Amino acid sequence: MNQNELKKQILTILQENRVGTMATIHDNKPRSRYMTFFHDDLTLYTVTSKDTHKTEDIEQNPYTHILLGYEGEGIGDVYVEIEGKVVESDDESLKEKVWNEHLEGWFDGPEDPDLLILQIIPDDIRLMNKKDQPPQTLDL
Repeated sequence: MNQNELKKQILTILQENRVGTMATIHDNKPRSRYMTFFHDDLTLYTVTSKDTHKTEDIEQNPYTHILLGYEGEGIGDVYVEIEGKVVESDDESLKEKVWNEHLEGWFDGPEDPDLLILQIIPDDIRLMNKKDQPPQTLDL
């Protein structure tokens, strides 16, 4: 598969699958949790509170591993693995961009001082479980 087609397939998965797992490291052990992701091309964004275990983990080690796309229907579900670096952001325009009503249960609005954007800049993206094909790595 050529790189343009691979990128297209990865972007489709990112567009169609917003909930995935995000792993961080805590005391040299992996810690995973489900997160909701937004994307701008291949850069991912997720929202969290400033006072969480994940923000503590990221301050100690800014690297993450994310899984998106597995639909739970069994062997053969296509998904992406993303390894990247997390950058914390208080950027007001990003907060406005990712804000939606689903966040109202946790935050008062995009101006909530506890709301923090985690920007994930990918180092490596692999398309996994594509039928009859080995994992495909996108050149970044």
